[in-house]
Amino acid sequence: MPKMHLKRRTHAEGIDETNEAAERAPGPVRVHAARVHRALLGTRRRTAATLAVLLSALALSLPSPYTVEGPGPTADVLGDDSGKPIITVTGADTYDDDGQLRLVTVNASGVPGYPVSNLVALWAWLAPGHTVTPSEAVFPVGQSAEEYVEESEADMTGSQDSATTAALAYARTLGVDTDGVEVTMHVDDIGGPSAGMMYALGLIDKLTPESETGGLTIAGTGTMDDDGDVGAIGGIRLKMIGAKRDGATWFLAPESNCDEVVGHVPDGLRDVKVSTLDDAYRALVAIGQGKGDDLPHCAA
Repeated sequence: MPKMHLKRRTHAEGIDETNEAAERAPGPVRVHAARVHRALLGTRRRTAATLAVLLSALALSLPSPYTVEGPGPTADVLGDDSGKPIITVTGADTYDDDGQLRLVTVNASGVPGYPVSNLVALWAWLAPGHTVTPSEAVFPVGQSAEEYVEESEADMTGSQDSATTAALAYARTLGVDTDGVEVTMHVDDIGGPSAGMMYALGLIDKLTPESETGGLTIAGTGTMDDDGDVGAIGGIRLKMIGAKRDGATWFLAPESNCDEVVGHVPDGLRDVKVSTLDDAYRALVAIGQGKGDDLPHCAA
């Protein structure tokens, strides 16, 4: 260890002596020494800059600890998905509607099985219409891709079952005979519970002869329990953007999400707050009849 210290000291002294000698040297030698010194400094700076760029590129390419979300696809629950009806009813007459009832979704990256890089997270943070959230706020730490998919599919199945229960009960209040009615719901690559309200509205629409939409495109979101209560969901601002993009002019929003809706409704989209299936169906009928102007907005 002492020898290493001596060598480093001797080397440093040698540089000092060389610099002093260069300063005492004739003019041409001093000029040459200065040029060599500047060249060495330039090389070091370029090397440092290159190293910084490489380290930055490496950091940006690493998996991000954030989840990136953006507006996802929407689907008309009165229509088809992958060539198959989203809602199929047997044991009762069904009726067509000229309009659309669109469920809305969020595209998520950075969840188990769908990693996202720091570069993409940075881009999303700067880009409008996207959100960047710490991953632990979206899914449990350590959750596997299989567990994530299973949970999402289970939430969707439970949502469809509750929507069916609530919708059939409500249809009975409208005079529909639901004895022996069987319902299946199908949509590819969409999970979670947030489409429950739109499934319920779609089923009621199919079971009633009226064209509730009045030919309009109406979107919405919200969970649905067996008793017909509409619950809060995540990503509602992004879902409103997706609804507007896909042609909706009306958006049914859970009252419990109103604090996130106020001030963020896209131009050309009219929000309506609802808290029950009865609220949502009455709003749907009013919109279809051209009487939606007095329906309640979300308010601060």
